[in-house]
Amino acid sequence: MRYPSIDLLRTVAIGLMVVVHFTENLSGVGWPPGEFGAPLFAFLVGVNFHLWVRAQERKQVPEATITRVAVRRGLFLFVLGFAFNVLVWLPEDTFNWDVLTMLGTALVLLGLGRHLPPVVWAVAAGVLFGLSPFLRAQADYPSYWIDEYFQCDWTLPDVTIGYLSTGYFPLFPWLVFPIVGYLAGRVVFPDLSDRRPPSVRPIAVAGGVFVLLAVLAEIGHRILPEPLSTQLFTGWTMFPASAGFVCGSLGLVLLSFATLHMWVDRRNGLAKCPRLMAAVGTMSRHSLTMYLLHHMLHLWPLWVYGVIEGDEPTEFWRQAMPVWVAAALVPPCLIVCFVLFRRAERQNWPTVERLMRWLCG
Repeated sequence: MRYPSIDLLRTVAIGLMVVVHFTENLSGVGWPPGEFGAPLFAFLVGVNFHLWVRAQERKQVPEATITRVAVRRGLFLFVLGFAFNVLVWLPEDTFNWDVLTMLGTALVLLGLGRHLPPVVWAVAAGVLFGLSPFLRAQADYPSYWIDEYFQCDWTLPDVTIGYLSTGYFPLFPWLVFPIVGYLAGRVVFPDLSDRRPPSVRPIAVAGGVFVLLAVLAEIGHRILPEPLSTQLFTGWTMFPASAGFVCGSLGLVLLSFATLHMWVDRRNGLAKCPRLMAAVGTMSRHSLTMYLLHHMLHLWPLWVYGVIEGDEPTEFWRQAMPVWVAAALVPPCLIVCFVLFRRAERQNWPTVERLMRWLCG
């Protein structure tokens, strides 16, 4: 069963990522609301994993098969992350640890440990969150970031440290988002179909608590003495994912999830907008392909132009055009991708999602 609220949230997530990637990569200008895209996308991976497992169990798929398919899909995403780094971000960025490798790891862990009690996953999320600042301090996080760009030597220690704590999307603390998404999915979408719809109030309350913690973290950053203000409460930053950023974005994700589930799924708040929801469903079903494709559409021309006009492919990265031009390219990109996805559905064109299901089950 598909839930329109999840399709809507996933479309919002990918749309935000398209905007922030176009503006940052083409003009060097960040867009703070765009930082919400990656946490939301990662959270929904956890929610959808629970829904997928529940659907498999209702079909009476053997437990071993569910585990095998989940692990295969996680490994598929992990390998796809490396291919994405090499083919889109260029070979020197093979080990920049982008979001796909983190999500692939999350699927493997969730697949292997889906029968663990929720409290175990909650504790794991707390450990991931709590240890992150200390791991970054021990690893000397700033030494891996040169001109706001992650760089590491191709040695086993550096690659491992990047994967765990210093890359773009390291496991500490980014695994918190899919884990919390998985737990939220278990609360909102219970396994027993004959139960009354559960209250989403715990999800909304948790979201409010996390937002409050983010506010307190920001206050701590401003008033606490060193080293607390420089290592533990570092203000609102996505790279690294500070305590305030994780709490604030997680709180907003939970509030959005609870609100839209009540309004869209239970109260049919968008029942009068069937065309909108059909378009949202199309973008949601192909969100992984969209993530890859929009990078190709704006980065490959940038690399080619750099080779032709500059000394190296990245010559014009973050300085190719004014920010308003980069932002103006977003709607055409979304429209082109939407048209391609509709055609793919009608003519059974291959997509990344279809390839994953074919390879992994």
